Amino acid sequence: MHYTWRHKLLPLEGLHTTDGRQVEVVDPGLYNRSDAGPDFFNAKVKVDGLVWVGNVELHVKASDWYRHRHDRDAAYDNVVLHVVEQADMDVATSQGKVLPTVVVPISDALHHDYEELIKSEKYPPCYKVIPTLPSLKVHSWMAALQTERLEQKTRAMQQRVKELGGSWEDGYFATLAHSFGFGINGDAFDAWARVMPMSAVAHHRDDLFQVETLFLGMANLLERVEERYAREFAYLRKKFGLEPMDGSMWRYLRTRPQNFPHVRLLQLAKMYHERRTTLSALLDCKDVKSIGELYGMKGAKLDLLIINTVVPSVFAYGRSHGKQELEERAFDLLEALKPEDNHIVRMWRECGLDVGSAGDSQALIQLKKEYCDRKECLRCRFGYEFLTGEHRHRFLSEPAKI
Repeated sequence: MHYTWRHKLLPLEGLHTTDGRQVEVVDPGLYNRSDAGPDFFNAKVKVDGLVWVGNVELHVKASDWYRHRHDRDAAYDNVVLHVVEQADMDVATSQGKVLPTVVVPISDALHHDYEELIKSEKYPPCYKVIPTLPSLKVHSWMAALQTERLEQKTRAMQQRVKELGGSWEDGYFATLAHSFGFGINGDAFDAWARVMPMSAVAHHRDDLFQVETLFLGMANLLERVEERYAREFAYLRKKFGLEPMDGSMWRYLRTRPQNFPHVRLLQLAKMYHERRTTLSALLDCKDVKSIGELYGMKGAKLDLLIINTVVPSVFAYGRSHGKQELEERAFDLLEALKPEDNHIVRMWRECGLDVGSAGDSQALIQLKKEYCDRKECLRCRFGYEFLTGEHRHRFLSEPAKI
C-alpha cells in the first residue's frame, strides 16, 4: 500500500471516494519513516476539484483505523484522506470529523512480484533484473549506497567522539584501536580505548617502555609479557589511580600469533610513541602510499585499516567541520583500493554486478545489511526496478540461474 501510494502506481481510470467524489493525487506527500503519526505528511489531493493539503493515512482495511486507535489520537486529526484497499466502514478523527476514504486496489502483478521479493529463497531475490539494468542506474545506486554507508559511519564516529569528551584525537585513536582487533578482538580494543587515560599516557609519550606498560597494563595483559612490565605498571597505576579493563574479553583462540592482542598493543604503542597515531598526521596524508608510510604497513592489512579507520575518520571529520576536500579524499581513497573479497561481494558478482574498487564493495555490504537482510526491497532501487521494470513479466516465467 505504501509503495503504491508513494510511487503513484494508481489506476488509470481515476479514483473516487467511497461516497462518489472524484479524487486526484497531486502530491503523495513525504513518507513518514518514524513509528508515530500518519504515514505521509504534507500531501496534496483534489477532492471534487477542491485542493486539500494535509496528511494521509493508509490501511489495508478501513477498520484498521479503529484497531490502531487513531480515533483517539490527536496526531491524526489533520489527516485529509484515508487510503485503503478494502473500505469496510467509515472512520472519524478524535474530533468526530468523518474522513473521505478512497480505495486503491493493488494490481495482481505487483502483489505477485512483491511476494516473490519477500518470500523468495533465492538470494538476492531480485537477481534476475540486475544484469539488464543500464550501467548508469547501477552506478547511481552504488554511489548512493557508498555515501549512505559513510554517513552511517560518520554518526558512529561522532557518537564515539561525544563519549570521549568531544576529542576528535581520542575518537580517531579509539577507531584505530578497534581496527587493530581485526574483527575477533574489535570489541575488546574498543573497551580498552575507552578506559585508556590518554592524558596520562601523553606525559610518558617519549618513553616507549612506559607507553607499552600503560597499554598492556590497562588491557590486563601483563601476564603475556616480561615481569618488568608488571613492576613498572604497579608504579604507574598508583601514580595515576588507574583501573584496568576486564581481561577476560580478549580472544586468543583461532588467532594467529602475529594477531595476538598483546602483540597488536605493542605495535600500537610504538606507533603512538612515534606520533603516528595523531589525527593531524593522518589528515596530512593525501593518498594510499603516504598512509602506508604513516602506519608502516602494506598489503591487505593496510587496505583494511584504510577502509575501516582512515576513510570513516577523514570523512566524518570533514563532514563535521565543513571541509569538503576531506570528504572527497575519503571517496578517492576507496576508489584507489581493490574491492574486498568476501562472501557478500562474491555473491553480488555472481548476480552480474561489476565490482571494481573498495568503494563498490562497501556499497554492496551496505546493500546487503541495510536492505536485503531487512527485506527492505521497497526502498531499494534494484527492488524498484524489479517491481516496475518493463522486463518484469518475462522474468516471472524464466528459470532460476543461481
